[in-house]
Amino acid sequence: MSMRESLIEAMHLPPDSETLTWLHDRGIAVSDQDTMSRAIHDIYCGIEADHYDPNEKDREQAKAMIAALQKHATAETPA
Repeated sequence: MSMRESLIEAMHLPPDSETLTWLHDRGIAVSDQDTMSRAIHDIYCGIEADHYDPNEKDREQAKAMIAALQKHATAETPA
């Protein structure tokens, strides 16, 4: 099941819902450690990588990135 399908199911949305398109159009992305590590691999390793799949370093960076995003997403904004 794709991340999009999982999100539609978790949000109890109909399959043809425009909610995810609305989120995407506004620059909002939903990720887990697997999809984040693949994105990190695509960006930092690129097409010249000596490996095809994300490696342990990519996974650790993804874990750290998700933790930082969660921290800032839940922090109160200064007045």
